[in-house]
Amino acid sequence: MNDQTEKKTKTYRPNVAAIILSSKYPEKVEFFIASRSDVKDAWQFPQGGIDKGESPKEALFRELKEEIGTNDVEIITEFPEWVSYDFPEMIAKKMYPFDGQRQKYFLVRLKPGAKINLDTEEPEFSHYTFVPYNKIFDYITYFKRPVYKRVLDYFRKKGYL
Repeated sequence: MNDQTEKKTKTYRPNVAAIILSSKYPEKVEFFIASRSDVKDAWQFPQGGIDKGESPKEALFRELKEEIGTNDVEIITEFPEWVSYDFPEMIAKKMYPFDGQRQKYFLVRLKPGAKINLDTEEPEFSHYTFVPYNKIFDYITYFKRPVYKRVLDYFRKKGYL
């Protein structure tokens, strides 16, 4: 048996992620980030799995409602590719049988008057804040940084940010 056949094929969970801009966009560019309630100091953008038979856009609106209590957003654009990352070991055990996630990123804007409520049926986040671009990586958990940087750089290059 050669090395190629011995290597385990990785399994990625289909997932959507929302980069949420405040309702002040485009006049003021501030990003919604939230601290996970199950992992200390793990800040991230809202994200979640895509259910069987669900489109990425349907999953986006459902996940936002489940995680931040509102899906009162407008989609500005989406990242043109699916992006994958591997879970760190401590998370991989909890997410078995998945080795990581394959994500579709959406750039969205909160509609004026949208009310964020983290006290959802199954709270995923304990705190949230809005930060300018130059502060995002002061918060974001280490293993998500390369993907976030790639996606945010693309949106900046395209003139959205």
